[in-house]
Amino acid sequence: MKIATASAERGAQIVSAWSFDVFDTFLLRACTTADGVFERTYELSGISRSCPNVSASFVQHRIQAESRARRTAKEKRGASEVHIDEIYSFFPFRLFGLSPRDMNDLVESEFAAEIELCRANPDMIRQYLDMKCAGHRVGFISDTYWDTGRLARLLRACHPGLDWDFLYASCDHGSSKSETLFATYLAEQGIDADASFHVGDNDKADIRGAKRHGIHPRYYPQATAQLASKFQRETALFELLCTGAPSRLDHGGRTLRRMVAARNAERSPAFHLGMTVLGPVMTAFDAFITRRCAEVAEPGRQVALGFLGRDGFLPHRIWQGLHGNSSAYLEINRRVGLIASADTIQPLIDLFSKVFKIDAPTFHDMMKMMPPKVATFFAGCPGGIASGEDLAEALPKLIDPAEIVTLAAGLRARLLAYLRQAIPGFDDCTDLVLADLGYSGSVQKALRRIFDLEGIKIRLHGAYLMSLDDAFDDVAEDDSAAGFISDLVVTPHVKRMMIRNIALLEQICCSADGSVRDYDGDKVLREINPRPESQIVLAAEIQAGALAFAGSAGEVALDFRLSPYAADDVAARWCAATLARLLLLPDDDELMLLGDLRHDVNLGTHALAPMIDSGFMRRQITARGLSAACTATAPPMWLAGCFARLSPSHAYLYALFGANRLPADVFEESPCISVQIGLFRGNGEATLEAVTVHRTGLGELRVRIPLSRAMGIAMIALPLGKFAPEGLLHGVTIQSADEVRDAAESQDAVGIAFESLTYAGVQRNGSHYRTESEDGCLLIPVAPMTQEIAVYSVAITPLGASPK
Repeated sequence: MKIATASAERGAQIVSAWSFDVFDTFLLRACTTADGVFERTYELSGISRSCPNVSASFVQHRIQAESRARRTAKEKRGASEVHIDEIYSFFPFRLFGLSPRDMNDLVESEFAAEIELCRANPDMIRQYLDMKCAGHRVGFISDTYWDTGRLARLLRACHPGLDWDFLYASCDHGSSKSETLFATYLAEQGIDADASFHVGDNDKADIRGAKRHGIHPRYYPQATAQLASKFQRETALFELLCTGAPSRLDHGGRTLRRMVAARNAERSPAFHLGMTVLGPVMTAFDAFITRRCAEVAEPGRQVALGFLGRDGFLPHRIWQGLHGNSSAYLEINRRVGLIASADTIQPLIDLFSKVFKIDAPTFHDMMKMMPPKVATFFAGCPGGIASGEDLAEALPKLIDPAEIVTLAAGLRARLLAYLRQAIPGFDDCTDLVLADLGYSGSVQKALRRIFDLEGIKIRLHGAYLMSLDDAFDDVAEDDSAAGFISDLVVTPHVKRMMIRNIALLEQICCSADGSVRDYDGDKVLREINPRPESQIVLAAEIQAGALAFAGSAGEVALDFRLSPYAADDVAARWCAATLARLLLLPDDDELMLLGDLRHDVNLGTHALAPMIDSGFMRRQITARGLSAACTATAPPMWLAGCFARLSPSHAYLYALFGANRLPADVFEESPCISVQIGLFRGNGEATLEAVTVHRTGLGELRVRIPLSRAMGIAMIALPLGKFAPEGLLHGVTIQSADEVRDAAESQDAVGIAFESLTYAGVQRNGSHYRTESEDGCLLIPVAPMTQEIAVYSVAITPLGASPK
């Protein structure tokens, strides 16, 4: 009986509770990072008007003031918790034209920024109310410089009518959750730790702090470590590419991405990429297209919207999901447009000049004719294959202009018949909006010529994800073209860097079908699709993730009162940073996922071009240097991916180069020392020649050795012991041409296999070597020369003492 009574008394004493962290758990901020509050404070306080364009300095000084306040409190009181007034007492008022009398105004501005940016988390509200209804005590425990009075005001401003059983602010108790705040809470509230729970986002304060006091923690991270890393890289690129724009205030775009990701956990890496990266970009682009259509839709106009295939396939699917069947998917490419619009031979010259290689059957397939002179031209080419430039140059002498007119008229008629089937009410349409990834509006311009030739008065309006804006000056007067990521969002230098790497985005966004080559009524006749099935499946999974984001973004944005696409310029800048991060700074998981994709050019060839060739990139750096490697032409198609395969640092250097922030005098090579190399002829004769060793900005040593065919050199002896007795050999390359300058500038750098090299008096383990004496040499065999000049280049990272 006594035992039962004691047990009942203990049960009556057990009080269970659920405590919630406030910031980044119960309340989320509609900015990229927590210090976005400080950036908004800069604006609300009026300092942005008296001291414009210094938001970064304001934010950093606010952060430094808090750090000094906490350090001082630790020294004086033994605890680092402080109130907001203590923080601003260390702020440099005079720098911003203020005085200490303005402290209260700054505090109130920061609190107003908190109220404006904070949002109650609906997931946490539901859990909070469920626990309350279940009879648990509920409340908040926060590490914050806002006292409980202001914290209460903030909570109720975000969720009116909210009440609680307890509210603890660390600054009021001089201790954080990592220290004794949890103990204070348990003691004052009479809470039984073993029957209580704490929900928070901080591993140290909320999780380990709660565990240390016997409270059961519930982890609520803002983002996975992988996603947080992507965000960090995005911010770095935003500040690099969108100079001067506020980098923390994004109208909640990043918060939206975190919340959508949190509600779609445990999916495949491809789906996750589409949901967290591509989906946000394409959803913002969809909002831009919507605005473009609204701008065109003046009274009395009949507006149609068409997405250009193949790259417009994903944007079209997103439009269908958000707006229904109010648009058309138009399979028109540059090749079809140029041929159909040709009333002279010039459009065909423009087309073929961009073709890498082409043969007679491909020419016939494209042109639907084979004039005898064209057949003779191909017959005279090695292997029957010509370069596009050679064909373009010869074309005026090979084809009768009348044949071009007849050919174009036939394709034009078939194209217009297709458009009338694809676009309901085509003949009553006054304006046609063409949505596409971009870039210079070549299809739009070709359609304009086609419409003009046929007397069709429909105005054409381009809505492009990315635009090369200097290409739009020749758009017809009544037509228009606009890019979401325009040259007003990022510089032309940056834009061209992104478009140099855009093939990755094209392959992800395009349809699973081959490219259009002709039409038969409403039927599209397509090229074969040479891409492997695995690539098509991967693209479909990424697209599924993007569609999932687009489908849920509206509801989540409504839940959190977010408007990430309301301001066109803000949305465009963050989309540029998000897309640039994927294209320019991919992480290892993305390289693994996307690195094997291949690009089908569909201009005169069915061949697939590789996205990444890290060996190619290493050879370019060895032979031509970093800056020259940054300008390498395709293939490979994903140049930034090639750099990233070498290292993340190489990828970032490439991004700096594209942003015009890579100083040549820092990262280019400079003469270091001169060494004597041995040149051995086939007859056994040998000579010594002096060559210059250069040091690069990356600390590598590069040696270039030009040889002429007349020299008859069979072997090069490079005296490693004289200038780099220990190091890492990155490779040996050969560039060939009939002139020294042409050879040195050639992108066709051939690597010599390591097994072909001979080490004399040198110990080697992989790429690492160590000479046994000063006479240690690298012996490089000279291959038979087919051109007059060959330049041999050697790249080494020296280990140990620098060469003198």
